[in-house]
Amino acid sequence: MSSWLTKISKHLYSVFCLLAFLVCLSFMGATPARAANLSGDILKQPATEIKVSLGNAAGELIFEPNHLELQAGKRYNLHLNNPSPVKHYFTSKDFADAIWTQKVEAGNVEIKGAIHELELKPAAEAEWVFVPLKPGKYGLRCTIAGHTEAGMIGDIVIK
Repeated sequence: MSSWLTKISKHLYSVFCLLAFLVCLSFMGATPARAANLSGDILKQPATEIKVSLGNAAGELIFEPNHLELQAGKRYNLHLNNPSPVKHYFTSKDFADAIWTQKVEAGNVEIKGAIHELELKPAAEAEWVFVPLKPGKYGLRCTIAGHTEAGMIGDIVIK
């Protein structure tokens, strides 16, 4: 009988260790993309280039284009520019939470880590390199007073 109890105890201990490991990974924020990034697989993948203008030279309050379709697990380089005479925000918190950001470059500054909103002043440009993780449809808007209401909205779909 003791060998039977020993086998069950070892099995339960193995299950407990596996569950503890998975819980630790979830607290560390481990995701498939981060795991792939650690091995370098994601960084070897060429980034698909996408260009989005925040407003235009005529001062219209629009995103051009205002609809983006992305694939989960694929690396993207989003080129943002602001050709308009006023500043704009690229705001999509839920989208930002559904991606892994490799970096954002603006001017001579490179930012790494979680990004939720980018502000582009007139004539500013930025690049956002990321990998979508969670499929869904996410709203995009400029949060400056009156811009959303004037139609500066869009959507981002991750398939």
